[in-house]
Amino acid sequence: MADETATAEVLDRLYATVLARKGADPETSYTAKLFSRGTPKIAQKVGEEAVETVIEAVRGDKAKIASESADLLYHLLVLWANEGVAPADVYTLLAAREGTSGIAEKKARKAG
Repeated sequence: MADETATAEVLDRLYATVLARKGADPETSYTAKLFSRGTPKIAQKVGEEAVETVIEAVRGDKAKIASESADLLYHLLVLWANEGVAPADVYTLLAAREGTSGIAEKKARKAG
């Protein structure tokens, strides 16, 4: 199933496409339609896709987990674009946490 040429860079390309749809015609672009409906609808879609991903994980269907995860990532990128969060903002946070135990990272967040 995995395509060796597909890399995480696809997220940056998809984000650029999502940004390009801001202000486009909602009648011709699903992404533009989401933007036109605002943060509550976009956030709802992120939640729906997250739940669908969890359901497929519980079922153990790898292909459907991958498909739902793709939907989740797309809607998350729309949410980021709507809220002015760039993927690099998230990558920076992830990189800062790299090599840190999840338990230690959670304790540090609670202390701060």
